[in-house]
Amino acid sequence: MPAQQLYQLFIDNIQQTRWQEWVSTIAQVASVWYAKKNNVLVYPTGIVGVLLAFWVYFFMASPPLYADGILNIYYFLMSVYGWYNWAQKKGDEQYNYPISWCSPKELQIGMALFIGFWIGIYILLISITDSNTPLLDSLVSATAVTAMWWMAKRKIENWLAWIVSNIIAIPLNFYKGFMLFVVMYVLFLVLATMGFAAWKKKIKTTKA
Repeated sequence: MPAQQLYQLFIDNIQQTRWQEWVSTIAQVASVWYAKKNNVLVYPTGIVGVLLAFWVYFFMASPPLYADGILNIYYFLMSVYGWYNWAQKKGDEQYNYPISWCSPKELQIGMALFIGFWIGIYILLISITDSNTPLLDSLVSATAVTAMWWMAKRKIENWLAWIVSNIIAIPLNFYKGFMLFVVMYVLFLVLATMGFAAWKKKIKTTKA
């Protein structure tokens, strides 16, 4: 498709974007920004964004992005869990879950979640849904499952998982016509890269 047609398609879809996508996008971008800043507000803003995203993916897409829709329910549950974890402190200053790298066991758990969910979601999509993007849909979802788990534990590797997830989500949402979400995932990719660098710097400063 020529660049001019792609641009016009992008503009047309932006003009047709519904309010649910706008509010979800703004809330989710704010959430990732707060995550980069290591601020607990990542979770309340994220909850607003993911619940609206669930509605868009499940009830407004045609055919629905089933895995992404259900994934946002997982995001909601993990956001509640992460919000609780991030708010816990051992004393006035020290958090129960400070920024840290994954232990070997935590890496194994994360990879097991990724592989298990990728296979499981893919099988479900091809078996009981009319999804026309089962491989990418399940891959985005499985990567994000791992990212959300590590983020709830304040593990630096969460940013690497988000980077991979965002890279896949950009063309997937473009294909589905969610142009505002394409912009959102591009911003997520930039913020995830910045977040990874910021958290690495912060843990080095803390150790020093």
